[in-house]
Amino acid sequence: MAAPGLSPGGAAAGTRLVPLVLAVALFMEQLDSTVIATALPAIAADIGTSPVSLKLAFTTYLVALAIFIPISGWLADRLGAKRVFRLAIVVFALGSIACAFAGLLGAFVLARFLQGMGGSMMTPIARLLLVRGTPRNRLVPAMAWLTVPALIGPMAGPPLGGFLTTYLSWHWIFWLNVPIAAVGLILVGRYLPESPPRPSRPIDLPGFLLAALALAGLVFGLSVTSLPALPIEVGFATLAVGALGAAGYAAHARRAAYPLLDPAMLRYPLFRVAILGGSLFRVGIGAIPFLLPLMLQLGFGMTAFESGLVTFIAAVGALGAKFLAAPVLQALGFRRVLAVGVLLSAALTASYGLFTPTTPAAAMMALLFLGGVLRSVTFTGVNALAFSDVEDADAGQATAINAVLRQVSLATGVAPGGAVLEVAGRAGRATLALGDLHAAFLVVSAVPALATFVFVALPVGAGAVVSGHRRPAE
Repeated sequence: MAAPGLSPGGAAAGTRLVPLVLAVALFMEQLDSTVIATALPAIAADIGTSPVSLKLAFTTYLVALAIFIPISGWLADRLGAKRVFRLAIVVFALGSIACAFAGLLGAFVLARFLQGMGGSMMTPIARLLLVRGTPRNRLVPAMAWLTVPALIGPMAGPPLGGFLTTYLSWHWIFWLNVPIAAVGLILVGRYLPESPPRPSRPIDLPGFLLAALALAGLVFGLSVTSLPALPIEVGFATLAVGALGAAGYAAHARRAAYPLLDPAMLRYPLFRVAILGGSLFRVGIGAIPFLLPLMLQLGFGMTAFESGLVTFIAAVGALGAKFLAAPVLQALGFRRVLAVGVLLSAALTASYGLFTPTTPAAAMMALLFLGGVLRSVTFTGVNALAFSDVEDADAGQATAINAVLRQVSLATGVAPGGAVLEVAGRAGRATLALGDLHAAFLVVSAVPALATFVFVALPVGAGAVVSGHRRPAE
């Protein structure tokens, strides 16, 4: 069966074309996040605040994602996925323009929240359009093509952000999103098949408010407690509010006829496994972008530019591995690839805690490259497995739940490593010791290792309709 809008002979080409068109938005979002990190001190100085205080703007972006992702599937069904996807690109571009004009911290925070509203729709609806428009036996390569342009962003972001900030102005970081958004809108309008509105469930307004309270509280609280831009007591209080909201939502979902995030989705066995194993994997892996630059700059004395030249190689490995995911999954199946992938990724994360200032840069880059390869193949497999047994009518719910838990688990990932560093900071030392950072890597590596037990319990032929894996005849 060909994807909608494609002839049977063009289905293979659609496996590349449709995800690449969708990936323009993902590229813009990833480029934006990595470019901004480079310009953080310049932005803070220009708007008259500190880099630590400016982290509130980035936390606000994550909060916006957590609030609005749960209704992305409902909006896509109610208004049409393609229409909402185009609207999300426009909102993200408007938020970028607002960031460029912001001259005060409050204005910048609000502008980032607007960006987050657009971003909350772009990634989950891109996956929804891909799942609904791609035959299941072509889903793995389509997922790989979707993330290829998005992986270019982390490679290009740091040097591009440094160039724009040094030779032009940090404002150009946000103006850059405008032409990318324009190109995305043109490509989406021209090449994406139409997706008319579908019968949708009534909006669960009480569930939306409770989920927004829970997710915003958890994401904001975890961000503040792990990277304190506010007193840590604020982080713990916000976490408590988020926990109460989560308990309230759990009670509401049991009674509601059409809950916003339907727990009944867990009836799909492979979706349930992908959610649990993928969340454990992301919790551990999510700390790497936080801990690695700290170790290289504070522990080894590298400059930010030198640190970036070492760490960008992981994105290169992740990009190259996208072309390996489909044949590897076809040859070995989801069970072997995911169980081995998460275990080896955990071991490599622990190995980063063995780096010292005398470790050759080539050796560090080799391990980082291999880690990027393994994480890329594993993430592609997890994302494809999550939709392998979900019916099309439930794809919107599956996309929303998957996207929400992705954000929460990535935000949670910084907490274990940050907690180790926070304990070290309270031990009375003025600066972090290299041993503190080594200990943090060892702690966070234990979490993705737990996902091995989840994936190894899969049946040997799990998700074969997606991976194409076939057991040899006995």
